Order: sequence, then C-alpha cells, then structure tokens
Amino acid sequence: MSIATPTAAVQDQPKSKRIAAIDIARGIALLAMASYHFTWDLEFFGYTDPGLTAFGWWKIYARCIASSFLFLVGISLYLAHGKKIRWTGFWKRFAMVAGAALAISLVTRIATPDGFIFFGILHEIALASLLGLAFLRLPALLTLLVAVFVVAAPFYLRSETFDQPALWWVGLSATNPRSNDYVPLLPWFGAVLAGIAVTKLASTSGALTRLSAGRWANPLVFIGRHSLAFYLIHQPVLIGSVWLFSQFMPAQVETREVNFLKSCQISCEQARDTEFCSSYCACMLDTLQGEASLDRLYSNDQSPEWKAHIGELAGTCTAQTEAAEPGTR
Repeated sequence: MSIATPTAAVQDQPKSKRIAAIDIARGIALLAMASYHFTWDLEFFGYTDPGLTAFGWWKIYARCIASSFLFLVGISLYLAHGKKIRWTGFWKRFAMVAGAALAISLVTRIATPDGFIFFGILHEIALASLLGLAFLRLPALLTLLVAVFVVAAPFYLRSETFDQPALWWVGLSATNPRSNDYVPLLPWFGAVLAGIAVTKLASTSGALTRLSAGRWANPLVFIGRHSLAFYLIHQPVLIGSVWLFSQFMPAQVETREVNFLKSCQISCEQARDTEFCSSYCACMLDTLQGEASLDRLYSNDQSPEWKAHIGELAGTCTAQTEAAEPGTR
C-alpha cells in the first residue's frame, strides 16, 4: 500500500509559467534595437552619411523600437505585480536596471562626452517601473487616458523653464539636449502605461492564456528572458566589431565641411525639396565659415545665446534661399 507524501502533493500542483509570446516579442524588439545600433555604429565610424539614423525612416524605426520595448515593460510590470506587488523581486530588478543605467552614463561620459547618455532607455525603464506601480490598481481606461495625456504633453507643455540639465529628464525642454540615447519621462512613459492598461484588459478577457509559441521561437524566447544582459552586451560587441573592421578597411575620411553639408541636407529634406536644401545648407556653411564659428557648432554649445544665434542664421539663410528661387519675389 502506497501513501501519498506531502512532496507528491506539491508536485501535482500546477506551476506558474512565463508567457512565451511576450518573451518572443521582447526578443524581436531587442534584435530590432541591435540592427539600429549597428547602423548607428556604421555612421559613427564614417561608413554612412552623417545624420542617417537621426532623420527620416531611421528615426521612425528607432521610435517604434523604443515604444514597443517600453510597452512590453508595462506588460511585464502588470504580469509580475498586478495582483500583488512582490516588493523583494521588484527592488531587485529595479536595482539591476538602475545600476546598469548609471554604468552606461559613466561609460558614455568618458567615451563620448559630447553626447553621453544621461537619461536613456534604461533610465526611463527604471523610473517608469517605479511610477507605474501607482497605476496597477487603477481602471484600465483611466490608465489609457493618462497615457494619451503623457504622450501629448510635449506637444503642448514645452517651455524654456525646462531648458536646464536638472530638468532634461522630464522631456519638456524647448530644445532637446544632445545625447546618443535620449528617452525622457514624457512622452515615453505613455508607452509603459499603455502596456499596463492593455494587459489588464487582456487578462480580464482571458486573452493572455491563449498565447503560445512553438520550438522555432526558442532563440527569441532566450533573448527575451535575458533582455538586460543582451542590451548591455550587444552594443560593445557591435561597435567593437565595426572598430576592428575599420582597422583593416577604414572609411573614407571626409572634412567637417562635407559632413556638415551632408547632415544639413538630410535634416533639411525632411521639410523642403532637394534644390532648396542644397542652397540653404551652402548658405549656412558659408556664413559659419565667414564668422569662424564652425568650431563652436561642433563643440556642442548648449547656451541660449548660441542657440538663438543659430536660429537667426537659419532664418536669414531660409529667407535668402526663398528669395533666390525662381518665381519668388
């Protein structure tokens, strides 16, 4: 005669399982992020035109990646703490993300001081995770409403009051500061709130229990489950690989003047036609060279006086270029 032991009874209990589909989505977002960073690395070493990843479709691509990643942060936050906040696990994860964010700030401050990451996506994840706890018990529709307000806030609430380093993290500066990865609280916290709200609605309807995946997705699941490690490792590997390649096949060296014209052209063509931008950028370069201030432009001067001066130059060159166009008076 066999007697059921307490161990056997425990083994018969259903075990909680991670939702593989969410890990897959996180893995896809991380691979997309890596592809963007690889292109940025190519640009940094001069293999592509300057400004390529900062404008046009590459800029949209980067924003979609960041939005999806933060949306998944909201999903994970609700799944982990929606019913009850597990403080030990939360603070452990928070410390890991915040510590990694501080490390990135320190390293980039040393490596790229002109564009160091003072508030990038890891900083945003840490702060948004902390603030997101306040929305776990709120109705999903109310959370969605707040998310819409957060996303729209920079369009209506920007002010020069926030144009100081101590407030750059908020995201309401009249002019965005220079950084290689700038993901301020507003509007990006809106993506996290949307993730919380959608997950709450999906869990209520039972949609989450129907998510599944096959073995084909195991590599993506692995990446998604080790997202922080992947994020910290991938860029050093990629930029190191491009650097190593550049030692054998260096990119063609361009002068600052040529780089300025290329970057200006890409930026300008987001709003105007090619012919106008060619004349406008030539005017800007000639003016900066004439007043010997091209060095100051490349020194990342963030003073209000210099920003105002650049704005005046842009206005003058715009007027001159429009006046010179055929059919204008």
